Amino acid sequence: MTAAGLIFSNIHDASIPELTRRRTMASVPFGCRYRLIDFALSNFVNSDITKVGIITHYNYQSLLDHIGTGKDWDLARRSGGIKILPPFITAYENAASGRVYTSRLEALMGVMNFISRCTEDYIVLSDCDVVCNIDLKDVIRRHEECGADITVVTKRLNAAEHTLNAHVMVVDTDDDGKIRDFVEYTGSERELGEIDISTNIMVMKRTYLQDVVLDSMAHGYTSFYRDIIGKNKNKSKFMVYRYDGFYELISSMESYFACSMKMLEPDAREQLFGERNRPILTKVRNSAPTKYSAEAKVVNSLIADGCVIEGKVENSIIFRGVHIGRGTVVKNCVMLQDTYVGDKAMLNCVVTDKNVLIKDGRRLSGHESMPFFIGKGISV
Repeated sequence: MTAAGLIFSNIHDASIPELTRRRTMASVPFGCRYRLIDFALSNFVNSDITKVGIITHYNYQSLLDHIGTGKDWDLARRSGGIKILPPFITAYENAASGRVYTSRLEALMGVMNFISRCTEDYIVLSDCDVVCNIDLKDVIRRHEECGADITVVTKRLNAAEHTLNAHVMVVDTDDDGKIRDFVEYTGSERELGEIDISTNIMVMKRTYLQDVVLDSMAHGYTSFYRDIIGKNKNKSKFMVYRYDGFYELISSMESYFACSMKMLEPDAREQLFGERNRPILTKVRNSAPTKYSAEAKVVNSLIADGCVIEGKVENSIIFRGVHIGRGTVVKNCVMLQDTYVGDKAMLNCVVTDKNVLIKDGRRLSGHESMPFFIGKGISV
């Protein structure tokens, strides 16, 4: 059994425009030192999937800077490794019309050249808006055992406790795990409580994927769920794999903030990062240790290397190179790389992008349901 992977790096950029204005969803920073694509890449590498295509759309300079040659994931290989797949890479009709893909299925049409050149038995698809640590070997094994055409990884969660948006697919299955139907999330499902949603991680045979994509091109189909799964659910075998590990969907600034805050919980960190055989890998950077002054106080926070902490930090996620001034109090905040906070400031429920300057004495506050966001390079 061999498998190759395909990652959609831009497909959900509209979900969190505050952080994707200058980067892809795949390169959104998370958890002090990671990018969201690190979870998908690590899931592949930890499952011995060493040929990975990353489908890009636009605005992917920061993604290229982060991935580099792929050596940090052991994917700098002469055979296989990471392949960046920009739009218009083949003679697919979108190139002639000048239109970039707008859906998952159109993105697959645009990388048919990569798919057809693969010699692996299976293709695993994954998005970049999911934070999880999943054993894909077990998913592929289950896919083989039940003889499915497509296996979709699902997660059971309480809709009332999660922030979901319209691109989430709610899946209905029979007792054997066969997909009977699916619907786009509308919000009314919150009253149902527990629902099964698609994580958009899927496994299928390479030859099957080729056939359905070529058929879709011939018929002008555009939606993977509606035109492939929806129209064939009664004559093909579409199964689910129920994942019961740590799972969070980044579908808005609110959910990004909430997921970041969950990283402060020891149980959540243990579920996500505690698997010794499945480490979450990222780009290695050699930074000086963080400097704490005599007046500094840190409570229940994650702080990366290269910071200078002179004030109080509580329940916060602090990325590399952040400076917290004297007499400053930072609570319930997410501060991305190289943010500078002056002296005697007061911050609560604030999310800063990179290279933000917050001057002395500023008082800024948001709420858990609506964090105060400061864009990249802005001075306040």
